[in-house]
Amino acid sequence: MNISRPVGGAPLLAAQDIVAGYLPGVNILNGCTLTLAGGELVGVIGPNGAGKSTLLKAMFGLLPVRGGMVYLHGDPITNLSAHRLVSLGVGYVPQARNVFSALTVSENLEMGSYLRPRLFARRFADVVGLFPVLGERRRQKAGTLSGGERQMLAMGRALMMDPSVLLLDEPSAGLSPRITDEVFDRIRQVNEAGVSIVMVEQNARRCLQIANRGYVLDQGRNAYTGTGSELLDDPKVIECYLGTLARVE
Repeated sequence: MNISRPVGGAPLLAAQDIVAGYLPGVNILNGCTLTLAGGELVGVIGPNGAGKSTLLKAMFGLLPVRGGMVYLHGDPITNLSAHRLVSLGVGYVPQARNVFSALTVSENLEMGSYLRPRLFARRFADVVGLFPVLGERRRQKAGTLSGGERQMLAMGRALMMDPSVLLLDEPSAGLSPRITDEVFDRIRQVNEAGVSIVMVEQNARRCLQIANRGYVLDQGRNAYTGTGSELLDDPKVIECYLGTLARVE
């Protein structure tokens, strides 16, 4: 069987014409496409039910892809297990239940390096360098952390395997505007440290402000794409999406 490759050279990560859903015969994604170049921070916005989180789950092997392909470094990774994708350098931070509340911060981070336990000491130092509060709270139970600290711990745990790609699902969900700004600053720092990021985010305006490029999904399809600044200034995007989504802060 001939497998089509992304045209024009392989990006770091590519989802091509993805069709996927949770129920038999019911598709949430209907031919969605996304590419991520090395060093990029790509934002994915859209109304509730557009398929944003579904796209991340399909790319990370948590939801079967019924049509289309997913590539990493130009190689097909469609429907590989999440465990295998982690070993290949893809990290994923879900929106909810993303820390082990009964474990300490240090134990959560240790869980993040379970595939390569010998890396723990070095990666712990790197992660604490990005998120100093995790070093300060290393013996504290994760369930007692603030919402922002738990989000940083979830990202830190995903970074313990030194991924080249990080998939973030609604990192600002449930956070106050002040804490959201802090979390977004940390996301930008992670990106500047060399990790390429795909971020699904309901806070559309804030997302596009830090994204190199953005995708607007609607009904499981690409509605608009462009640089973050282009989408922020696009009258149609403002009218149809930012006018309501920007209020979610």
